[in-house]
Amino acid sequence: MDSTNIFAKMPPLRLFFYASIPGAVSMLASSLYQTIDGMLVGQYLGETAFAAINLAMPFIIINFALADLVGVGSAVPISVCLGRGQHREACGIFSCACLLIVAAAAAMGVVIYAAAPLLIELMGAEGEFAALAVMYLRTYALCSPATSIIFAVDNYLRICGYIRGSMLINILMSVLCMALEVLFLGVFKWGIWAAALASSAGMFICTLIAFIPFFRGKALLRFTRPHITAGMLKQIVSCGSPTFLNNIAGRITSIVINAILVRLGGQDAVSVYGVLMYVDGFIQPLLYGMCDSLQPAVGFNWGAQKYSRVRAIEKCCYTASAAVSVISAAVIMLIPGFIARLFLADAGGVIPDAVFALRLFSLTYVTRWLSFATQSYMLAVEKALPASVLSIATVLVFPLLLILALWPLGLTGIWLNLPLTSALSGVLALLILKRLRGELSQPDAQN
Repeated sequence: MDSTNIFAKMPPLRLFFYASIPGAVSMLASSLYQTIDGMLVGQYLGETAFAAINLAMPFIIINFALADLVGVGSAVPISVCLGRGQHREACGIFSCACLLIVAAAAAMGVVIYAAAPLLIELMGAEGEFAALAVMYLRTYALCSPATSIIFAVDNYLRICGYIRGSMLINILMSVLCMALEVLFLGVFKWGIWAAALASSAGMFICTLIAFIPFFRGKALLRFTRPHITAGMLKQIVSCGSPTFLNNIAGRITSIVINAILVRLGGQDAVSVYGVLMYVDGFIQPLLYGMCDSLQPAVGFNWGAQKYSRVRAIEKCCYTASAAVSVISAAVIMLIPGFIARLFLADAGGVIPDAVFALRLFSLTYVTRWLSFATQSYMLAVEKALPASVLSIATVLVFPLLLILALWPLGLTGIWLNLPLTSALSGVLALLILKRLRGELSQPDAQN
């Protein structure tokens, strides 16, 4: 069944499971690798290396953010164009987007490679801690042009109906990256740069595999001669801005928090925060996988003016993401010690600190699902402004305001920042949905 029939005719509940389960599995596989990556670095190279990759990670994500801007920003208008029957326009956006991603990644890689020592120094890191972070960051920067497009091709596969294919690519990538990391760190005994190289090599190989249907001309989307216009760029940037701003603003917040942690608690505090981020990096993709995997279907039906199908699909997204969030909160609350020891080899004083932080952090997921699902919904129906407002408020405005408000509490204030931000974001999501109720509730167009 091609993507047009899947998106237009499959019953909403069946469509949800058809698309969201592979999407969730894909993101779970990716997040599982990221989690195991931290565990492997911590076990093979020690706590200093573990803290170093967490210090460098915000800049790495910024490096990939431009690719995400174009990838997500192009996926939405491509889906809407297909829903309107504008196949040629969809292929044109696809072709231009691929070219733009490689160019943007190359430029950003050069900048980050050159600026790496300064960036890490500004974080307050010194000595071996700083040197390891710079080495890890520079390795990723060098590989950026060859790896960044993997963040877009996943969207394009789903748009073309290769939903299970997208899942298998993500599973293969995770397995390949883990195998290479064990080989490089455990067998060859290479340094921290090899951890970044393993990830980059795995992503590059899977990128080549993922593009095979497009190179062979068997996919719904086909390469055409690139013809970039101002209107196309505006459309891509508009639709991709919420995700881009989420990535950038989120990294700015992480950078600020890491800098504060270095000064309040040193390397141990950074390590505890790293544990929280790895746990978040395991759960967050599940939510994204369920909601974002349905964006092509939502965008297609929005373009086709089948608004009742859009609402039915989104109802499934909200219900499932709420269930996953609440279950996640319960698991973190019940076994914080076990989770902490997965990442921290030292059973000393840092473990109790991590357990305390994890218990507070678990409250984040009581309300986290609401802002996730709403942002994905707004993006899929081309409501870039409310999606951007929600995104920036969630990852930048609320956290920074709460840092100031909770400053007297020290490290406890940092750990409380996360659940309180989630609660405020949930309230904002409800306000956005209420304001757009009329437009989101309109009847289907009469054909």
